Amino acid sequence: MKRVGVVGAGTMGNGIAHAFAQNGWSVALTDVAAPLLEKALGTIRGNFDRQIKKGAATAEQRDAALGRITTGTDLGALAACDLIVEAASEREDLKFGLFADLDRLAGPDAILASNTSSISITSLAARTKRPELVIGMHFMNPVPVMPLVEVIRGQSTSDTTTLLVMDVARELGKTPVEVSDYPGFVANRVLMPMINEAAFCLMEGVASAESIDVVMRLGMDHPMGPLALADLIGLDTCLSILEVLHRGLGDDKYRPCPLLKRMVAAGQLGRKTGRGFFSYEK
Repeated sequence: MKRVGVVGAGTMGNGIAHAFAQNGWSVALTDVAAPLLEKALGTIRGNFDRQIKKGAATAEQRDAALGRITTGTDLGALAACDLIVEAASEREDLKFGLFADLDRLAGPDAILASNTSSISITSLAARTKRPELVIGMHFMNPVPVMPLVEVIRGQSTSDTTTLLVMDVARELGKTPVEVSDYPGFVANRVLMPMINEAAFCLMEGVASAESIDVVMRLGMDHPMGPLALADLIGLDTCLSILEVLHRGLGDDKYRPCPLLKRMVAAGQLGRKTGRGFFSYEK
């Protein structure tokens, strides 16, 4: 397995492409528009340049990795891939349609993986005729830096598929952790209630955003406060995950904070829009 397709060139998709290309894989990166792909390549180059400054990569390694990445807007370019990792927006309707298309276009032995942070792998697999070859590969952001990959088995995911994907994650220098297919898996089932509670603290005037994050950084030794982390993830993504948790588990402890919902409705989504719980405008 040395040919991977990545669907979606956003923050997670370009990071996943970076990780695979850096480790010798041929990468076919796809998205709906050429400008998105051009932006992704620029981000990958910039991330490599940061690695070079830190001594974690060389210019030769950067250029070789970039040479392994091809881009396009046609999913048909993924037909020859051994593994396809879907990293599209966190919307069930979009992912369901993509998995039906990928099942039709990919080779019969290709593994179809999703980087979803909360949507059921079993539900995605049900859109295909190869449920034993469908699995979750949930990378953490930023992908080139963070070592964890949650490997999520759907109801019908085979042992062989799971072992192969665990080995692939290790080949990328990651630490894979196998988890079962329940809403939010492990990472977001634990993380999102903390972010949500921080939003409630802000809404209720318990403390300012800055103070809430300082308490969690200095008091709990977190490298980043929950509100700054939410801005990095994207408030729309946080809201989508909380809605999946609330709907899937039926427990009001996952009820999204009204302030979070209002900010998303206003288009204040965090770093990607320049404003969230904090301002990132130039």
